[in-house]
Amino acid sequence: MSRRRRALLMLLAAVGAGLLAATLVGGYSSSVAGSYGELRPVAVLTRGLVPGEVISPRVAASSFELRQIPARFVPAAAVSDPRQAVGMVPVGPMPAGSYLTGPSLEPPGSGKPKRPSPGRGRHAVELSVAGAGALSGSGKVDVLVTTDNDRGGGETVVAARKVPLISIGQSGRSEVGPGLTEVTLGLTRRQAVQLVDAQTFARRITVLPPAGG
Repeated sequence: MSRRRRALLMLLAAVGAGLLAATLVGGYSSSVAGSYGELRPVAVLTRGLVPGEVISPRVAASSFELRQIPARFVPAAAVSDPRQAVGMVPVGPMPAGSYLTGPSLEPPGSGKPKRPSPGRGRHAVELSVAGAGALSGSGKVDVLVTTDNDRGGGETVVAARKVPLISIGQSGRSEVGPGLTEVTLGLTRRQAVQLVDAQTFARRITVLPPAGG
């Protein structure tokens, strides 16, 4: 048998094997579709993604693949085109092998609550205070410091007036003392030094809505 004829026979055998494989795969797909219903393309993660990771075109190309899944097993919000995820970030952990779904994505930064600015020339300072239960969570407050005097009583002075209230922690849950609440205030440098120092010697620091509203 000539070399050319032998090569031709090998080529025909390879083509025949390919056609047989395609027939078997097609038969299997038809069998699956017949058993479970119509197949749908779904984007599946090939590697895990972490919350906040921006899905760039490169990440989308390397992290997802399309698979044909019986429609009855596909989540209602499943995404069939990985390009729809470009520019988004995962809401929570997305392990490899999971479906890509619309509710699992959000625009960057949308999950971060916006905190009020402390204001120009001010710094965000956390203090453990009394009286936070009367506050609404925004606006401005007066800060009062109560100290012990030589007569065994207490003396209260206004340490700062109308300072921005940035945030309030859970009432009565400060680690500094019972009944105190952690608040974040926008303080000038002088106010911050004075009030942080007061936490070590003062009997109590209290915040109240400013006089006159």
